[in-house]
Amino acid sequence: MRQNSGNSSAFDALLFLSFGGPERPEDVRPFLENVTRGRGVPPERLDEVVQHYLHFGGVSPINRLNLTMIDDLRAELERRGRNLPIYFGNRNWHPMVADTTQRMYDDGHRRVLVFPTSAWGGYSGCRQYHEDIAGALAHIEDPAVVLRKLPQFCAEPKFVEAAGNALRSALAEFAAAHPGTAPRVVFTAHSIPESADRSAGPAADGGRLYSSQITAAAQAVARELELDDYDVVWQSRSGPPQIPWLEPDICDHLRDLAARGTAGVVVMPIGFISDHLEVIWDLDSEARDLAADLGLSYLRAPTVGTDPVFVSLIADLVERFADGGGDVTAMGCGDNGALCRPDCCVPARRPGR
Repeated sequence: MRQNSGNSSAFDALLFLSFGGPERPEDVRPFLENVTRGRGVPPERLDEVVQHYLHFGGVSPINRLNLTMIDDLRAELERRGRNLPIYFGNRNWHPMVADTTQRMYDDGHRRVLVFPTSAWGGYSGCRQYHEDIAGALAHIEDPAVVLRKLPQFCAEPKFVEAAGNALRSALAEFAAAHPGTAPRVVFTAHSIPESADRSAGPAADGGRLYSSQITAAAQAVARELELDDYDVVWQSRSGPPQIPWLEPDICDHLRDLAARGTAGVVVMPIGFISDHLEVIWDLDSEARDLAADLGLSYLRAPTVGTDPVFVSLIADLVERFADGGGDVTAMGCGDNGALCRPDCCVPARRPGR
């Protein structure tokens, strides 16, 4: 793994690096096998998730939404006088990041900024993107090449502003549809194993980087909207039942709210940049149907990726680093797969390993 270079030369391209998603029914199973490789997910669980994708025609919305964000970002950078080519690559499905990196190299780009579509720390949200970059460079033996991952951005004011805009619009929509009903605001993010959360942050800081970032972002958005009371919950767990994950789960929490007499909920998927399957299935189908069964009025707020404020945030990050400046010691930042801190965002050890 090549280390941070500290080189202050300008960058000449941007890699928009994301998770990936299937675009045809026949893509679904191999895509899920890529996602879960080495994680011990039982085949019957994959079979279940395949059906979730097939409910939407075997197509995830994520690639389409990412391409829209790229178009909007290109326009924003051009408006700022930055003519920076933008390339698109994924971790788990086509266009794969290794193929995109080779194409960038063949096109003559040697210094490339990398924007990962995750705001957070943790293994999947940060360290695995470093691994993606290192793996993509495995067959490019050129010391002039630098792929610099942009830092985590969950605490950026424009991220909080975009999330606040999404929640504010949802609350207005809820009020119009359900006059006289005060909804409970519920922030949600992808659950991870408790052991993974404990190992996410630097050991000296006690770990738990991911859950603390989610909680802090929810607090910041609530403060912006002057909300005194709200909940932070989790969703989309996929591991064996004997392994503890972050709780409460969104569906369990909806049952608890209904039992306490809550009339309605507005769910803010703060942990997601765009509408993954985990949003459109877990929140827009499973949780919505459960809420209806429980007699809860239910509305899901938009994800932030559609907001021009969020696109402006990406452009800000690019401009911060494009000329060779920027803080390469910032949380999550690194060159060619090198980590900002060696003990940060380490993967949790699985039983038997």
